[in-house]
Amino acid sequence: MTDSLADPHLRFAPAAPGAGPSGPRSIVILGSTGSIGTQAIDVVLRNPERFRVTALSAAGGRVELLAEQAHRLRVDAVAVAQADKAGDLRAALAERYGTEPLPEILAGPDAATELARTECHSVLNGITGSIGLAPTLAALEAGRVLILANKESLIAGGPLVKAAARPGQIVPVDSEHSALFQALLGGARREVRKLVVTASGGPFRGRTKDQLTAVTPEQALAHPTWDMGPVVTINSATLVNKGLEVIEAHLLFDVPFDRIEVVVHPQSYIHSMVEFTDGSTLAQASPPDMRMPIALGMGWPERVPDAAPGVDWTKAHTWEFLPLDTEAFPSVGLACHVGELGGTAPAVFNAANEECVAAFLAGRLPFTGIVDTVAEVVSEHGKPVSGTRLSVADVLQAETWARSRARELAARTARTAHATSEARA
Repeated sequence: MTDSLADPHLRFAPAAPGAGPSGPRSIVILGSTGSIGTQAIDVVLRNPERFRVTALSAAGGRVELLAEQAHRLRVDAVAVAQADKAGDLRAALAERYGTEPLPEILAGPDAATELARTECHSVLNGITGSIGLAPTLAALEAGRVLILANKESLIAGGPLVKAAARPGQIVPVDSEHSALFQALLGGARREVRKLVVTASGGPFRGRTKDQLTAVTPEQALAHPTWDMGPVVTINSATLVNKGLEVIEAHLLFDVPFDRIEVVVHPQSYIHSMVEFTDGSTLAQASPPDMRMPIALGMGWPERVPDAAPGVDWTKAHTWEFLPLDTEAFPSVGLACHVGELGGTAPAVFNAANEECVAAFLAGRLPFTGIVDTVAEVVSEHGKPVSGTRLSVADVLQAETWARSRARELAARTARTAHATSEARA
């Protein structure tokens, strides 16, 4: 991980248990009932000769779907993070399996981490949020190939993840990082001038900061291009997601922040680009469908035929590229600052944002208050713990403080807004 994935000897993920030419590749899917997980299962079901899912995990909010997935895929084990949902999961499985033996059932906050250590070739981490850090580290330490869709774990525990990973052990699934991963293969590390990360601009592209103050959760959840979970969708609307992706690109490919650029591309067909020192730019293009990068991650170093539809070149296309409005969307600049600070600062940024998104969805914080509050939490954090002294305990402690402080500041904002409303009335 200290060298760029563009280096030829680091292009391919190493062999791991469960791989072999005689049978399908064994995969554990974490977060199976979410957007990434359900699309990954679609790829598996259409390619049974290539992939076999050995275990599934989910938070517990969609137990019936989890049981249906487990039965259809005939997994060896299934896990649920909410311990009180174990009974419901067992009942749902029993209904589907009848007299057949049930898969092993794990429950509790450490269940996904246990599955990440089990015998398999690859672990697809599709969990949302920094709770994915422990499973990410467990998969790497167990020698599994990590198919990473959980960017928050890399952002929160960057130095820890990089220290645990062997060269080529992580294959990124975010469409932007999958695109960079592919484009970087077009040249040597010394020839890379900059990474260009594309952003759809979200549902509020073109609005000024003042025009964003009255945005509702319903409006923010209406993404024009992608179908994602609520947290990621709100992050896309604030462009916090793009800030997280810049940090992730820096960590994955070891490119300095001043050589990573964000450009708005509303059509979402160009997923990211790499500019080389001779002035050439390589772009990866495909319709906005996450099954393509998911399939690439699961099948790497081979591609999965017909994983998703390609671009229809018989039709006319117009693709726009626009500069990022940093005044209306200051989150990318804030993320770069946090990334430069390093250590526990990215964990604080991410944790505070998760709390602020929850407050916004609950109607306790205005849309523009999300990034404003995150910035305040980051500024109060002070000097982050960094370098070789950083530990998992440091990350968790920083996150706990950030969540608590973000909730306090969101509550203060809500009280101020209520008082102002009362005065006007």
